[in-house]
Amino acid sequence: MELSKNYIPDSTEIKWNSQWKEKGYFNSVPDERPSFTVVIPPPNVTGVLHMGHTLNETV
Repeated sequence: MELSKNYIPDSTEIKWNSQWKEKGYFNSVPDERPSFTVVIPPPNVTGVLHMGHTLNETV
């Protein structure tokens, strides 16, 4: 199987977007639990540590 050198999102995104809509993945049903917000994603060190990693850990 030969893969394209470029990603062409048209057919892939149309397929998955319609499936996700069909299954209701974009719908929200609030309940009695308190709401919350995630300000910064969990730590993810992807290379040599630097001061930016320290900032993320202290915030």
